[in-house]
Amino acid sequence: MEKISGGVTAAKGFSAASAAAQIKYQGRTDMAMIYSASPCAAAGTFTRNVVKAAPVIWDRDLVRSGKPVHAVVVNSGIANACTGQTGLDYCLKTAEAAGAALGIPADSVLVGSTGVIGFQLPIDRICAGVEALAGGLGEDLDHGTDAAKAIMTTDTHKKECACSFEIDGKKVTVGGMAKGSGMIHPDMCTMLGYVTTDAAVEASVLQQAVSAIVDETFNMISVDGDTSTNDTLLVLANGEAGNTRITSAEGEAYEALFEALHLVCRDLAMQMAGDGEGATKLIECTVQGADTLENARTLAKSVITSSLTKAAVYGSDANWGRILCALGYAGVEFDPNDLQLYFVDETAASAGEKDSAKAAAAGSGEAEEGGSPRKMLIFTDGAAAAYSEEEATQLLKKEKVTILAQFHMGNASATAWGCDLTYDYVKINADYRS
Repeated sequence: MEKISGGVTAAKGFSAASAAAQIKYQGRTDMAMIYSASPCAAAGTFTRNVVKAAPVIWDRDLVRSGKPVHAVVVNSGIANACTGQTGLDYCLKTAEAAGAALGIPADSVLVGSTGVIGFQLPIDRICAGVEALAGGLGEDLDHGTDAAKAIMTTDTHKKECACSFEIDGKKVTVGGMAKGSGMIHPDMCTMLGYVTTDAAVEASVLQQAVSAIVDETFNMISVDGDTSTNDTLLVLANGEAGNTRITSAEGEAYEALFEALHLVCRDLAMQMAGDGEGATKLIECTVQGADTLENARTLAKSVITSSLTKAAVYGSDANWGRILCALGYAGVEFDPNDLQLYFVDETAASAGEKDSAKAAAAGSGEAEEGGSPRKMLIFTDGAAAAYSEEEATQLLKKEKVTILAQFHMGNASATAWGCDLTYDYVKINADYRS
């Protein structure tokens, strides 16, 4: 498994394009297209918010139909949510425009929207944008990057990831792009994620993998606790790698594909959490030793969604009482006297890894001391541990703040990601529509 450069065009046979259609924004691109001439198996997960945007309904129905997919068209600026029958009709018109421009059936086109809720799309600009996208498709990595930039709203940077591996001696690639910065608390933000792969895999098997992966990645992030009307993750597989088609959710080929999809989704999810609106730091909380996986996930997510914890991290305040409080109201029974809390210094791991590599190169075969992250114990046996407040503050000033909660109830573990809560979050959302 090798992490490589690129995004949605990293996999063989996928092209992408971006266009400035002036849906809402001026002076920037705001539409993107992903296209594969070869038909794709499609899988997806969608928001469980009762209020669903029109593109979510369109995509959900198309994915569930099992029909092959050729293209995805996405716009930013307007969410096409709470727009009634007109919004649904505009999904069809967008798909029909793409079908005509690309010479493919309209029901092989998925659509996506992100932005302000309650506004109707300027469908004439959407259709003109589709024409421009179809004429600007390219398979190089830059076209994929441009597409990732076009779907951003309040994101501060594009989000891409790709990796490659082998199945049956054939090189297989998985690549993806995502957007999301606010209204991030997926339940499957304004989150949109698109992943492509040239693996040959049955749609039902792909869906099984995606449904499992999303619970460990996108559903373990939060910025502000708001679950969007538009949350969508779509995965397309066109089979151009030439591997023997994966028809079962077991075996080495399936496990390799699962690992690659998991790597890309986890990376994109972490990028979103770290790019939360107004954020200055990524927060990672790992729970170990829980009695069940569900409880481990609940505990970890309770910490990274705690407004008081998020504010303390912003201020680099080692107020561990807020972390303990968030664990306590998560709804999971545990003994607070049998729990350890740590701040983790991951830079120690990075230094250790470098030392290990040097030692191995020298022929010793042994890693030097310091190869694991340094853990600062801050709470144990029901009370504060003896730690340096100054050192804890320095750890909380890093761009990534890592929290470890060690329970002793079982063997389940889970990790969740969030961000700090800053003044700028309120500023951004106080006048979002304007």
